[in-house]
Amino acid sequence: MKTAAIIILIVGLLMTLYTGFGFVTKEKVLDMGDVEMTMDKHHTAAWSPLVGLGIMVVGGALLVVAKKK
Repeated sequence: MKTAAIIILIVGLLMTLYTGFGFVTKEKVLDMGDVEMTMDKHHTAAWSPLVGLGIMVVGGALLVVAKKK
């Protein structure tokens, strides 16, 4: 349980520092027989730094509970 609490703390810290990431997908624009055109579409996944802080609080609470046992 102690290891899981430390991992949750680290994930929370990373989510606080990096508040999102971007990725690219290919989207088919035109398909006429042998002719095919695609377009890169950029997406962003973002979250509030408060989410990371909340996860860090949960990890810290688990760490305290694990130390008491």
